[in-house]
Amino acid sequence: MPKIVDHEKQKEKIAEAVWKVIHHEGLDHCTVRKIAKEAGLSPGSMRHYFPNQSQLLIYSMQLVTNRVKTRIEHMEWPGTPFEAVKQLLLQFLPVDEERKLEMEAWLAFTAKSLSDPELRPLRKEMNEGIYSACKKAVDTLAQTAEKPDIDVRLETERLYALIDGLALHSLIEPEQISLEVIDSVLTSHLKSLGG
Repeated sequence: MPKIVDHEKQKEKIAEAVWKVIHHEGLDHCTVRKIAKEAGLSPGSMRHYFPNQSQLLIYSMQLVTNRVKTRIEHMEWPGTPFEAVKQLLLQFLPVDEERKLEMEAWLAFTAKSLSDPELRPLRKEMNEGIYSACKKAVDTLAQTAEKPDIDVRLETERLYALIDGLALHSLIEPEQISLEVIDSVLTSHLKSLGG
């Protein structure tokens, strides 16, 4: 009896292999041969799933977006609005190994999207998702704030910049931007919004 292959699981396995190669060697060294080896597949079988590198990168990038969305959809929202907002925003930060791999891949894809127009729509989608989460966070905290005169647009931009900055700096300088620093900076900022 022939072996039944779950093609979607195989594609995810390949995309995760892309993330690992990026983690170990960078996007410039993300060759079909290295990805196939990491995924435990032959280079020929990879071409069955992804005929070219752009399609592989698009799928890998989309998988990052989908994983973040799935985590948010399955979140159990903690008690206070402050805690709920904080947990929402932590989904976009490299606070565990899975999110670290995703964020490293995401940053590599973002840089690549500057020269590869096929990647730009997904970059835009993810950035809009992060911005939307930041706006939701600010709106939620503004509703519960003692000082209701928060400039939601300005504070959304500040929070969006903070999330991007924390993510980037924690990957570039992990000794300096530890999980404790991420938590402390995010908590302090959210409290300044009335959390």
